Amino acid sequence: MTTPNPTQIIIRDNVRHPQTCGHLDTQKIFNLTGVQLPFSEVFIYSGAIKHIKKNHPGVFEQYGHLIPTIVTSPDFVGKNPKEPNSVELYKIVNDHLLLAIKCDPSGYLYVSSLYTLNNGPYKIQKRLASGRIVPYV
Repeated sequence: MTTPNPTQIIIRDNVRHPQTCGHLDTQKIFNLTGVQLPFSEVFIYSGAIKHIKKNHPGVFEQYGHLIPTIVTSPDFVGKNPKEPNSVELYKIVNDHLLLAIKCDPSGYLYVSSLYTLNNGPYKIQKRLASGRIVPYV
């Protein structure tokens, strides 16, 4: 299967069907975090886009186009200790972004949130020091 270039994937906020955001390198994520994900394809649903727009105003409008790039090439990857079967992808652009991806029990990966980290440089350093996240190298 050929994976599309992330710059060719467009996430639209006005559609009702699930949209593919890209494919995770699940083996690399497992090697770095110990999180075993059963699939590589990541979807985003209209409910997640509504959540992002409502709870994190302006983030989707400013950074939504980067979701496919974050999925395929984050700067850091980690796991939320409160969310099993999930992975957090971090990307540093103008802001420090966190893209949360969860595994649905029925067997697919989906974006659950995208937001900017307040005091991002400090939080990245703290999470690196604690081992919650690691560089995606």
